[in-house]
Amino acid sequence: MTDALRTSRLQQAIDVAEALSLEERQLLLEILAKRLRRQQSQQLLEEIQEIRQDVAKGSIKYGSVKDFLAELDA
Repeated sequence: MTDALRTSRLQQAIDVAEALSLEERQLLLEILAKRLRRQQSQQLLEEIQEIRQDVAKGSIKYGSVKDFLAELDA
């Protein structure tokens, strides 16, 4: 999706929201905030699952900052 199209869709959404009553806008904001929190939680759970899989496969290394820097130089 191009930036212009994305901006246009966003502007359309803003225009529609501004046409709502104050009470409807407050309800819309609450709904959107809840959905955003739910999506962020889901994304975090997915990232945790990926990390657990990496740990189980042994593809994550542990060590000190010194070890990390030494590996970067290698």
